[in-house]
Amino acid sequence: MPVTIFLLRAVNLGGASTIKMAALRALCPPLGLRHAATLLQSGNLVASHDGEARDTIALKLEEAIAATHPMRPRVIARSEAELQDILTHSPLRAAERQPNWLLVMPLDAAPAKGAIDHLRAWHKGPEEIGLRGRDLYLHYSEGIGRSKLTNAVIEGHLGVQGAARNWTTLTKLAALAQEVAGHG
Repeated sequence: MPVTIFLLRAVNLGGASTIKMAALRALCPPLGLRHAATLLQSGNLVASHDGEARDTIALKLEEAIAATHPMRPRVIARSEAELQDILTHSPLRAAERQPNWLLVMPLDAAPAKGAIDHLRAWHKGPEEIGLRGRDLYLHYSEGIGRSKLTNAVIEGHLGVQGAARNWTTLTKLAALAQEVAGHG
């Protein structure tokens, strides 16, 4: 039984974007998601399923949230193997030095050809940027809070949406995915 990691974009930032993780887990059984588990309060869901295409399930999850909440967050899905690949093949070496300042932004699609060059041309540092397929790696060596390299800027230059998570959260999601897989 496959295990998928679902990352909700821009939830629990306050106001209308709030969703309780218990409410998120409650949406799972009618969608065919089993052993649903959440991590933190920021829209990280791991579940097993019968093998339906994960992007189809992500869309159904978006619709279920919209039907029960005053929002429709974008849901980005990655398989357990894809998450392991993200963690194993980072183009940036910051994971060992500053894991909380290394973010990976799984994207809803691969950026158009040349889009990453457009972002790099705009970007004046000090952050490092790396792209592997549909996953953008970002190292905020001086912290994230004052950086001009925001999600809105990134998405505007790349023309796709993503759900950024720091390295520590991704490693915890990988461990949770293994637990969920053990139930299948």
